[in-house]
Amino acid sequence: MKITSVECLVLDEEYPYVILHTDEGITGFGECFRRAPYVSKATIETVFAPLVVGKSPFDSEEIWDSMFKAGAVAGPQGALLTAAAGVDLALWDLKGKALDTPIYNLIGGKRRDKIKVYASSLARDIAPKDEAKRVAHFRDQGFSAYKMHSAIPGKIDDPRDLTIETVKAIREEVGYEMDVLVDVNSAYSVHHAIEIGRQLQDLGVFHFEEPVHVRNYVGMAEVADALDIPVASGENSFTRWEHLTLIREGRPDIVQPDVVKVGGITEFLRIEAVLSAHGATMTTHNTQPYGSTAAHAHLLAPSNNFPYAQEYNIEEVGIRDNDSILDTPYEVEDGFIRIPDGPGLGLDYNLEKMRSRSSDRPSELSDVWGHMQ
Repeated sequence: MKITSVECLVLDEEYPYVILHTDEGITGFGECFRRAPYVSKATIETVFAPLVVGKSPFDSEEIWDSMFKAGAVAGPQGALLTAAAGVDLALWDLKGKALDTPIYNLIGGKRRDKIKVYASSLARDIAPKDEAKRVAHFRDQGFSAYKMHSAIPGKIDDPRDLTIETVKAIREEVGYEMDVLVDVNSAYSVHHAIEIGRQLQDLGVFHFEEPVHVRNYVGMAEVADALDIPVASGENSFTRWEHLTLIREGRPDIVQPDVVKVGGITEFLRIEAVLSAHGATMTTHNTQPYGSTAAHAHLLAPSNNFPYAQEYNIEEVGIRDNDSILDTPYEVEDGFIRIPDGPGLGLDYNLEKMRSRSSDRPSELSDVWGHMQ
């Protein structure tokens, strides 16, 4: 089997998908991280496609290494590895389909049939009492944990921050029957992070995510050392080397690799090996409901290194909630997501529908900037 062409579709001007076509008529689908969709599209079409066409999908290690080498001289690793992730996921999808087996069988089998997920709210403009009622709603939907994204994006120690007030409201509404996770996306100084963290641990918060700048490893270590509450970080580390630096210098209690940020399944497996060899506790960062969620499910299926509930985006996502691009639903049921049993990723993509929702360029630059927030 040889790859004959590479197609990159940006759906709803936000979600980049890679489609690999082969000489045997089998098609592989992969998803990129969504933050810079047209950067991913340009990278895939101009830098990565020539490295893929003519190759076998079973050459995935060689292809990944060639993409990484090309990306090292073409631009920032973060932007290029998110593009490489789409290619890599499509290669693994092809390998599974060619062998008529799910991806989890290619990396060690399956210990479980489903993965527990938590409700991850990406909204930042909800009043404390309203967010508490939202938590109760998702408790009633079967979720056992909820992550709030709080603080003020792009600000440090902003006095308008209602993190503590919101957690208190949640505790008043649902008590301690729901785990609460708090992600502030680097909005605090070291001293303020410690101050807030001590209040969060008194409120029984499960983890405190990205309390300080993601590259301030010394400050992160200082926060982690000062608190009993677990500090989480890692969604902005892109390679096995960056993850190793993170755990050595930043010392977070929980590390959060994301398959569509780190360059796909190939590098995720390497990162897991490095982290587990150093005794790190892991969970996944995951804000995309289809390719990313399914890939994480396959990766976790054989693994014993991810003991907690995994992230699942509860906000409206067009490709899922507005005329889904899948012919067969892939959704959360009673707080769990199933591990797909079909060949490859096991997702039933509708390529015709995907093409009808794709665009070669954004309609307005301002719209793209809005998606990137």
